[in-house]
Amino acid sequence: MAEPMPLAPQQLRSYSDPDVFPFDSTDDFPLLHEGLTQERAEEALRFGLAMQQPGYNVYVLGESGSGRHAETFRLLHRLAATRPTPPDLCYIHNFADPLHPRLLSLPAGRGAQLRSAMQDLIRELEPAIDSALGSETHTERVEALQQAHKEREEEALRAVGAGSLEEGLSLLRTPEGFVFAPTVNGDILENEAYEALPEAERTAIEAKVEVWTERLADLLDEFPDWRRELRDALTRAVRDALRPAVTHLMKDIRATFADLPQVLGFLDGVAADLLDGGDEYAEDDEDGSEDSNESSSLAWRFHKYQVKVLVDHSGCTGAPVVYEDNPGYGNLVGRLEHLVRNGAQVSTFNHLRAGALHRACGGYLVLDVGRLLGQPYAWEALKRALRSGEIRIEPPAEAQGWSGAVTLAPEPVPCELKVILVGDRELFYLLMEEEPDFAELFKVAADFDDDLPRTPENERRYAQLLAALARRNDLRAFDRHALARLMEEGARFAEDARKLSLQTRKLVDLMREADYQAGIAGVARVGREQIDAALAARARRADRYPRVVRASMLDGTTLISTSGARAGQVNGLVVVDLAGAAHGHPARITATVRMGDGDVVDIERETELGGAIHSKGVLILSAFLASRYARHQPLSLTASLAFEQSYGQVEGDSASLGELCALLSALTQIPIEQRYAVTGSVNQFGEVQVIGGVNEKIEGFFDLCRERGLDGGHGVVIPAASVRHLMLREDVVEAARRGLFHVYAVNSVDEAMAVLTGVPAGEPDAKGVMPKGSLNHKVASVLAEMSAARHAYDDGDGNRPRRRGMH
Repeated sequence: MAEPMPLAPQQLRSYSDPDVFPFDSTDDFPLLHEGLTQERAEEALRFGLAMQQPGYNVYVLGESGSGRHAETFRLLHRLAATRPTPPDLCYIHNFADPLHPRLLSLPAGRGAQLRSAMQDLIRELEPAIDSALGSETHTERVEALQQAHKEREEEALRAVGAGSLEEGLSLLRTPEGFVFAPTVNGDILENEAYEALPEAERTAIEAKVEVWTERLADLLDEFPDWRRELRDALTRAVRDALRPAVTHLMKDIRATFADLPQVLGFLDGVAADLLDGGDEYAEDDEDGSEDSNESSSLAWRFHKYQVKVLVDHSGCTGAPVVYEDNPGYGNLVGRLEHLVRNGAQVSTFNHLRAGALHRACGGYLVLDVGRLLGQPYAWEALKRALRSGEIRIEPPAEAQGWSGAVTLAPEPVPCELKVILVGDRELFYLLMEEEPDFAELFKVAADFDDDLPRTPENERRYAQLLAALARRNDLRAFDRHALARLMEEGARFAEDARKLSLQTRKLVDLMREADYQAGIAGVARVGREQIDAALAARARRADRYPRVVRASMLDGTTLISTSGARAGQVNGLVVVDLAGAAHGHPARITATVRMGDGDVVDIERETELGGAIHSKGVLILSAFLASRYARHQPLSLTASLAFEQSYGQVEGDSASLGELCALLSALTQIPIEQRYAVTGSVNQFGEVQVIGGVNEKIEGFFDLCRERGLDGGHGVVIPAASVRHLMLREDVVEAARRGLFHVYAVNSVDEAMAVLTGVPAGEPDAKGVMPKGSLNHKVASVLAEMSAARHAYDDGDGNRPRRRGMH
């Protein structure tokens, strides 16, 4: 097996050719009207939006900053333009049941028109009522009715008084009421005279008083009916006085809304209420105790004639597309606000406020699922609306059945809309697993890709995307060289030289910073130099952590060797993500070996500093050792692996190749060249597998070696499968071009050990025997010696049980 050769410089970075773009700058690029190769996600989104069956709402999956919102809104606005404009949603007073305001659904724009018409009517009502009730005709009629009533009562009382007088009794009106007193010759008897009468006469008088008292009582019992008749007559008089005024005031409104029976029914209710309550309005004028502003006499007296336009579609075309960035309970289903009047909280239908569900009725509602789930009761409210097909404005306590307070219960609004949730994949799978209703309500998943293949056609379309982003953010024009540089950075964002990242947020941020650099340089267009300057400035801003780490390595605080050779020690590569910035640096991995029972001790795991994936990697390399070298004999060693000077959590299996190399080196005592660093994971067959963060890891070791001085011998060992991910910095590529730094790609641990030690791994012959002097022969020999020594040790101790067949 030949020792791997370093990768050629052109394999370390894939450059974009600016000459493939047919335009000089983004100002000349045509607009990108279609999506960017998201056909699968767009097809799913179109399907979900077109399906009219219940439950076909959509969940848009994708990484944050991938442009999923922009693509979703682009499709929504296009589809919404072809849909009819939904009606206005209004609430009006329910004259039959004031606690349950009625819903009024009117053609778009007619709600505001009706509201304005009713406001005009209310402004005219007070003077019209005052004029009608203050007219001479009405006043005379009222006075006549009252005078007739008064005369009727007095005449009836006079008749009783005259009849009783004929029988010697006089009807007297006292502060305590009516009484009958005996008379003689028309004069009322004094008490002394009455007591002086014979008993028989007194008895006769008392009998007469009792009879006439009953007659008077019968008469007085009729008085309430007479007064009720008077009130009815006065009410009819008020109605007769108001009817012409009300009919005249509402004539134009009725004509305007003659085509809407719902409105005519409401106007009938207003007219009936006005005619029934006109006298009460007149009495209110005498109070003089009206508040100001919204609680003024005019507004408060006639508030029930107003029209609350909950959702106004005046001037709108097509279906609404609503995005609610704060989907709390009230913002979602609406709320009922309160007004303090005379020291008490009061509410009317005019204090109803629309939620996002109301505004999106007949159209589309877009919500960020993470924000939705972070709001108390919001998810339950959304589910309830989608399941029931209606939106109820009610406080959370009432919705949960916690409150017994009497409050308004508006008529629910039919919930006809599509809900589009936007979130990451983890939340989607969690909801599918843990939320029983989710799969029934959101049957369609539109999964947006995070990147796209880096083909010539896609590069041209990608340039159009960059041009659109520049225009949308009001940036300077980017020339073709800047576009090529941005494309290269897009491949680095994707961590794959053969792909382009769709993380538009990252791209836009870089473009803005490059535009800033162009402003400093005083150039009209953004070129490649400004992109490089923006990246350099960004690296300087985030340089504190890697600079501190390198400084500790340079001054010897952190022990990292980049020269010499040592058995059982290798430079691993790690990457740390801090605030969205990834930084790579080397970490020393050491291994020790001794005779034992075949255990490979992961010190990180034993101290609970190693994660599950890292522990899995260690177990895999232990299985590799046993399967390759101890098939026919016990694995009679105990090994220990550790990340030196590591005091935090270690996760991932990308160090397993380095750990295995350190273990083989410790076992054979063949030293590893410290001028190399290594990264990669291994499987049970010793094959090297792809890892992440390869660019940052290489650059982190390169920066340390450069600080100490590149001598042409430094390099890194990476999996061959990670070569496609290489988009290294220009300075690393230039160092490789000059032969100062090398990158080796390996497929197996044998190839990695050949690079790191300079000793060939060796391949078995037809009989399975390794060539002498090879690494594998040395490993097999050492393990055989350990096994024999362990066997002899067990046999030499009669009291020690023999351990056979452990593996």
